[in-house]
Amino acid sequence: MQIDRVQPKFAAYVGSTVQGSIPLAGDTILVGELAPGNEVFTLVDIALKASRVEATSQIVEREFGFFILRSPSNAEVSAARDAILGELSATMADRLKPRVESTQVITSVEPYQAQLLNKWSSGSMLVPGQTLGIVEVSPAAYIAIAANESEKSAEVDIIEVRSVGRFGRLFFSGSEAAVNMAIAGAVASIDAIDGKDG
Repeated sequence: MQIDRVQPKFAAYVGSTVQGSIPLAGDTILVGELAPGNEVFTLVDIALKASRVEATSQIVEREFGFFILRSPSNAEVSAARDAILGELSATMADRLKPRVESTQVITSVEPYQAQLLNKWSSGSMLVPGQTLGIVEVSPAAYIAIAANESEKSAEVDIIEVRSVGRFGRLFFSGSEAAVNMAIAGAVASIDAIDGKDG
């Protein structure tokens, strides 16, 4: 999936968690997830040779491979995407349609629970008393779109984005109204994506 106009907080979060080139606010990123996971190495190589994108992340876990490529140029990211699709003999219509598995809103988070979540957070810290929003999607990589769109929708802080594995999970915080608006934006962005039912 291609995400243009990466939002500042999501860009900062991704930049703090990746191994390679750091995306900046306003960049376009290409996020891919596939099985078998080892195919990620070939596809990233093809994309890098076909365009002027930079490798941000490349991960292989048990079932899936995951990558992020970035560029300030939407056209360069589109060229990388097209090269990958060409290698796979696929189109965007062949991708799996994502679905929202669950959403949660936890108001006035209790201090001990906030501290437990902060132990594994890679983003902003959850302040006790804030509202916590959680969105879960499958396939996992689509959580990146949900994270970016949640930030476009409301003034929230990104706590954690888990985009590898069977399910993607997004944790963010803010006022109760902002969290509800961010969840609505995230869900709408996932529901708007076409693809095959998986």
